Amino acid sequence: MQVSLLQCQSSRDVQANLAYIETQLKQLPRQINQAQMVVLPECCLLFGGHESQQLQYAGIEDEGELKHALATLAQRYQVYMVAGTIPMRADDHRVFSRSYLFSDTGVTLGSYDKLHLFDVDVADGTKTYRESDTFHPGLRITVVDTPFGKVGLAICYDIRFPDLFRALRLAGAEIIALPSAFTKVTGEAHWQVLLQARAIETQCYVLGAGQWGQHNQGSRETWGHSMIVDPWGKVIAERPEGLGWVQAEIDLQQIAKIRQQMPVLGHNRFIEPMLAN
Repeated sequence: MQVSLLQCQSSRDVQANLAYIETQLKQLPRQINQAQMVVLPECCLLFGGHESQQLQYAGIEDEGELKHALATLAQRYQVYMVAGTIPMRADDHRVFSRSYLFSDTGVTLGSYDKLHLFDVDVADGTKTYRESDTFHPGLRITVVDTPFGKVGLAICYDIRFPDLFRALRLAGAEIIALPSAFTKVTGEAHWQVLLQARAIETQCYVLGAGQWGQHNQGSRETWGHSMIVDPWGKVIAERPEGLGWVQAEIDLQQIAKIRQQMPVLGHNRFIEPMLAN
């Protein structure tokens, strides 16, 4: 089975972003009758929109225009799709940054709301990022059973929190999809090492689909380097720059072999009963 990550340069123009994704799906390299899972990056349909624009496009009660558009593409091109992130209304004035996993018939198999929000200072042109002004943090983890194996969902800044990834592994994850939009500064410093660390710790394939380049007339710059990391921590496919696909085949037998030979989950002694003492 094949996984394909799409590296994008999304903007605030929803229709242009949607058109780019569909153009790439039309050109997706694939073999006849080969199962295919596509991972889109964070903010794939709306990158950099302020609170009012996020609310304008936000879905309500798990339904909305952007969700429908991506589910339709999954069905039209017969791919399982981790649909990046799209805004969905929360109970307050903010939105959730939500990632959906669609089947190849466009059915919603699961969803995840970004748990960890990027409220940091970065030495770049933007300098200060405060996602919590616009986004509401999620409340749960998600692992979805698919023909590809059990897929855990995380988003961008989540990669810095290994406890989340351990929880996904404990919930059965074999593959972890990570739609992302790392800044150039933080990406250059930490992106690859974090992906490899989380893959090694969880003994999962980690699929980091990223945004790349200058966005919205240069107001933001992202790192790119979308990559697929295997459960041994090896980068098996990467697109450092530019737009387009990153592809590799997933081998569930490799996951089973590594976990059998090095059963770290069973060796972990830092567990809740010890914490209680």
